[in-house]
Amino acid sequence: MLLAHRSRSRSRDADRPALWLAASAGAAGAIAARALLPRVLMVKVRRDVRALNAGDYERLLASFADGAVLHFNDGEHRWAGEHRGKAAIAAFLRNFVAAGLQGEMRELFVAGPLWRLTLIARFDDAAHDRAGEELYRNRTVLLARTRWGRIVSQEDFYEDTKRIDVLEARLTERGVAPSA
Repeated sequence: MLLAHRSRSRSRDADRPALWLAASAGAAGAIAARALLPRVLMVKVRRDVRALNAGDYERLLASFADGAVLHFNDGEHRWAGEHRGKAAIAAFLRNFVAAGLQGEMRELFVAGPLWRLTLIARFDDAAHDRAGEELYRNRTVLLARTRWGRIVSQEDFYEDTKRIDVLEARLTERGVAPSA
């Protein structure tokens, strides 16, 4: 009986390095995957923003959940307020494109578990008229919360919200009406 116990004990001792190695490899893989996540997301977001800059807002819209809410600062402009649901967010993005805005994702920070990420991004945007005159330039911080890979809530914070009002006036002067 004692002999059988010793051989089982030696067998478990022999398995410990293999178990430790497997656990270490799994942990290292998880850490590496987590470290790559912001880079992978940045590639995706930059691709979506390039499409938006080219007039295709559908790629970016697909990132939002059906009941998502986009919060934008209040004011007397076409982007003001809360945009609830994909149809409202699509109208917001159509107005972005119609205004000739061009954006660039500068930085992206990611926190939380994969099924409930929080993303913070620096996004700069500008608009020029057909003659090349700059109508608008601003820096933004976007705070997005996701569930299972879809944005459920996004808030946009601008360096200077008065610039948006000036852009609205310049667009109105040029006959660029808000889209429905």
